[in-house]
Amino acid sequence: MVNLTKIYTRTGDGGSTRLGDMTEVAKTDLRVAAYGDVNEANAHLGVAVVLGELDSDVLGVLGRMQNDLFDVGADLATPVVEHPEFPPLRVREEEVARLEAWCDHYNEAVEKLRSFVLPGGTKGSALLHVATTATRRAERSTWAAIAEHGTAINPVAARYLNRASDLLFILARYANRDHGDVLWKPGGERDAP
Repeated sequence: MVNLTKIYTRTGDGGSTRLGDMTEVAKTDLRVAAYGDVNEANAHLGVAVVLGELDSDVLGVLGRMQNDLFDVGADLATPVVEHPEFPPLRVREEEVARLEAWCDHYNEAVEKLRSFVLPGGTKGSALLHVATTATRRAERSTWAAIAEHGTAINPVAARYLNRASDLLFILARYANRDHGDVLWKPGGERDAP
């Protein structure tokens, strides 16, 4: 367990921070951006859990995802090295497979897509759409960090984020299943009075 006795340390006041292996890097490092975006996505999940009026089974899935997202952040914060003295927490293919199983399960309960979906409908759906976009940004940030740092980053973390954003989109649709999705109308109401 982590024991945090003091929240502010002043060590970042010069624009640097430490990764999980204590390597000092700039706060603008793409790895820091990636795990920061993961943290933001996780916060959006927390808002959806608290305010979304979602089904209990969905809340269980989101709770598991929140813990997993913290694991993803820890993974991204700790460079991959050969033969580490203390093996770090890494996201595994098993976590990705679990997301895929949930995607399949919840996707069976929604209508086939007939158009692109606009964020909205129920509270829960709207909040999950926000979480989806934040998770997709975290995935893009992770791929940018991988492009910069190569094999020092676990690519499974990026795959996890990809499937997580897919699942959140499906869960947003699932939250609207009794009311229907808000569908995009190309060109909208341009000619309406």
